Amino acid sequence: MLKNLKKTYAEFPTLFWIIVGTLFIDSIGSTLLFPFFALYFTQKFAVGMTEAGTLLGMSSLFGLIGSVIGGAITDRFGRRRLILFGLTSSALSSLSLGLVSNVSTLYFLIIIVGLLSRVAVPAYDAVLADILPEAKRQEGFGIMRVAFNYAWIFGTALGGLIAARSFLALFTLDAVLSMIAAVILYRFLVETKPVSPAEVKTNESFLNTMAGYRVTLRDLAFMSFLITGMIVLIVYQQEYTSLPVYLRDVHHIDTKSYGVMLSLSGLQVVLFQFWISRTIRVYPPFLMMTLGALFLMIGFGIIGFVSGIALFMLSILIITFGEMIFYPTGQVLAVSFAPVNMRGRYMAIYSLAWAIPATIGPAAAGLILDNYDPNLLWYLGGILCVIAAIGFYALHLWLGRQERFAPVKPEASTPGELETS
Repeated sequence: MLKNLKKTYAEFPTLFWIIVGTLFIDSIGSTLLFPFFALYFTQKFAVGMTEAGTLLGMSSLFGLIGSVIGGAITDRFGRRRLILFGLTSSALSSLSLGLVSNVSTLYFLIIIVGLLSRVAVPAYDAVLADILPEAKRQEGFGIMRVAFNYAWIFGTALGGLIAARSFLALFTLDAVLSMIAAVILYRFLVETKPVSPAEVKTNESFLNTMAGYRVTLRDLAFMSFLITGMIVLIVYQQEYTSLPVYLRDVHHIDTKSYGVMLSLSGLQVVLFQFWISRTIRVYPPFLMMTLGALFLMIGFGIIGFVSGIALFMLSILIITFGEMIFYPTGQVLAVSFAPVNMRGRYMAIYSLAWAIPATIGPAAAGLILDNYDPNLLWYLGGILCVIAAIGFYALHLWLGRQERFAPVKPEASTPGELETS
């Protein structure tokens, strides 16, 4: 096993592992917080799930705007400075959210925090696309997910314990960890942005860079891929927003048990994500997206039919298996759509697949939970996942034969192929 680990380490450039390490550190902080935001809003500010969902939606909406700006910045000015800015602003955002004391101020703060929360996301995705050859991207994104889920194991379980005593402690710890990651990347992260001869000659202005989003939005195939993904992700977001409130209010399952469920989900990713990424990369990617959507359909659909911690844990494990197929394959496909000089902007628009569902999903789910049979949320979720699976299969029929979406050939992944950018 140690030999396999050394071999895997040698197959990827050193900068990749530095990014993996800092992602792990920063993600411990974010996983302390993210699953407990809805509980924080409803408990500290005594609001219903509809208002909490609106706050979460606002954060995602302004996060979308920040991501669009960040995508243009990373294509125009590079990756490094934007990533460092993102980590620093994340630390300040955590402290400000933990210290706010009234709902009116919270609404204003959510706008600022939202704008800054995702501004560096396209830069991270672009760095990975810059430094990894095409044959290693699926595995690379899979390794990033493993690192995130190592953090998830610790963060969610610890977060459940800390949240039961002090939400402010969660926000403070998150800020400290973000700053540690920033210091490490300040020392080791180099700029990876490719510079084309055309870019040097034209010296494109930032406004023209922003205008380049028209190319992305007119890419009919890419936009079809995004819209189909959004259908799934409206449902997927509920695992971290509506589900803890649903478990607490309908089934009387506390935050500690929910945190343990998510920790076991993270352990599942740690154990199987790398193997799954290596296995599925030789199959047509749009078909793998179809398969992932079907697993999510099963996992979310059964929540409305079961009770008891064991069965809810089973549903989360099924959801996680679908997620392990769906998420890294989607990232690889998004990179495959993007021209080299537009990676930041394509990955920013790819963030739409997360930000728009996160904007409308919590509030819509809150309306159902507050006014209708709560189980209806999960029945509708299963139906939406089926619709998305059909959409991804249609994309396979339309685009699957194009060379840029061809599965990786088994012999393409050899250590000798890898070069550090």
